[in-house]
Amino acid sequence: MYKVSVQRNFIAQHYLVGGDWGDENKPHSHQYVLELVIKSEGLDKHGYLVDIVDIEAALDQTVSYFADRMLNETPEFKDLNPSLEHFCRIIWEKIDKAIALPGKGELEIRLWENESCWASFVQAY
Repeated sequence: MYKVSVQRNFIAQHYLVGGDWGDENKPHSHQYVLELVIKSEGLDKHGYLVDIVDIEAALDQTVSYFADRMLNETPEFKDLNPSLEHFCRIIWEKIDKAIALPGKGELEIRLWENESCWASFVQAY
């Protein structure tokens, strides 16, 4: 099994809704670390799982969309608590549309909101 991973850093703001989470209910920023991992058994004719340039372009497009924004105000989070878990799935959906994924495998989005806390969304394609 082959894996390719690329990371990006960005800052975005949000506030949690639907529960009592103290300061998390107030608008605040996170320095997110976004990691994309693609896993598959085969390589293309060039020996690539996916061209890293294509991965970087998709990540850069996704990051530029969310960077320096209030997540709660984006259409993706309308009527949705902007939890780390939801954010991972939303990013997964954007990346899945932006990259030609090879054969069968898994795409994982892992997102850190600080140095010790992360969530991920993994799904087969």
